[in-house]
Amino acid sequence: MYKVAVVGDRDSVLAFRALGIHVYTAYDAKEARQTVDRIAKEGYGIIFITEQMAQKIPETIERYNNKVVPAIILIPSNQGSLNIGLSRIDKNVEKAVGANIL
Repeated sequence: MYKVAVVGDRDSVLAFRALGIHVYTAYDAKEARQTVDRIAKEGYGIIFITEQMAQKIPETIERYNNKVVPAIILIPSNQGSLNIGLSRIDKNVEKAVGANIL
């Protein structure tokens, strides 16, 4: 069974701990990149990353984009949404279905 983690700034991700999700805080690109790579190797199936943090590490997100595991899912932070996550969902649905049905 795969584990679930969330990566982002402390204020955005701390509440996920109450849901039983492993929480990893990162405040800069280097720390976020190292954390994502480390937990991907540790058998995490889903890694939620705040959009603001993902914006700092696009090459790392892209590296995992074509892999089945871990699934990288972008979520809004406590500062609001940048609509990056929704845009990725639209692209993936269009790729899978052949048309943008959303």
